[in-house]
Amino acid sequence: MIWNLGSINADNFYRLPHLPGPGETIAATELRQGLGGKGANMSVAAARAAARVMHIGAVGQDGAWALQRLLEYGVETAHITVIDTATGHANIHVDAAGENNIVLFPGANHMVTDQMIGAALAEASPGDFLLMQNETLGQPFAAETAKLLGMRVAYAAAPFSAESVTRLLDRIDLLVLNAVEAGQLEKETGTELRDLPVADVIVTLGGDGCRWISTATHEERRFPAFSTQVVDTTGAGDTFTGYLIAGLDRGMKMAEAIELAQKAGALMVARQGTADVIPDLKDIQDHDFGA
Repeated sequence: MIWNLGSINADNFYRLPHLPGPGETIAATELRQGLGGKGANMSVAAARAAARVMHIGAVGQDGAWALQRLLEYGVETAHITVIDTATGHANIHVDAAGENNIVLFPGANHMVTDQMIGAALAEASPGDFLLMQNETLGQPFAAETAKLLGMRVAYAAAPFSAESVTRLLDRIDLLVLNAVEAGQLEKETGTELRDLPVADVIVTLGGDGCRWISTATHEERRFPAFSTQVVDTTGAGDTFTGYLIAGLDRGMKMAEAIELAQKAGALMVARQGTADVIPDLKDIQDHDFGA
């Protein structure tokens, strides 16, 4: 089972002819709203990859729709707390080439307490996964608790903070970074990725695929990306991570889980949206990735 300490956001998508520069005012050609947040995206992706997922987080009184949507997508919500503040949200700007920038308001995501986390993880079992990102609070407490319980800890270190990552390195089993974040972490620690005290490191490379670094064997393997038409890159990394952890939780070998996750990511970038459009296993099985 996967216990995901993660954010829940209302995503506001603004379609733009190009991403605005400093001081530039630009008119959006389209506005759409949907469920998002890195945490919610990963929970939905893992659930659609046939894993059992319990989300740990918080929403405001205005977030009842988000709880219902998560339930519809197969995510368990018993440990999502409704509190007296605004639900987190993100304003996402997407240009004609599918690139994006994002402005976040954390809202209820930054009201998650250690008590909420502890109450959830008290129900976890040894061997379960704890999955975390950086859009909530409580990661150090959650990681420490998970290790005491014999859980496996996976950390998708975004939005990236080198300080946040370094203080958790000794409690992480699997670290997921993009190429820029990996470079920043190596610079901050003065240590190459293969020498980190983390069993497995995954570096996503966008259209160039990803790298898997096994620090135990000092081996590295590259996985090329699957060819696809890019419409919107928002949520693709979250989809990859959710599918990756789900595959591992279901007993797949790392290489198998990475291949599955890359297929899910390839389908995701061809779609417009976040949690609401994450592909399920049938989408992947029906798609011809060799074409």
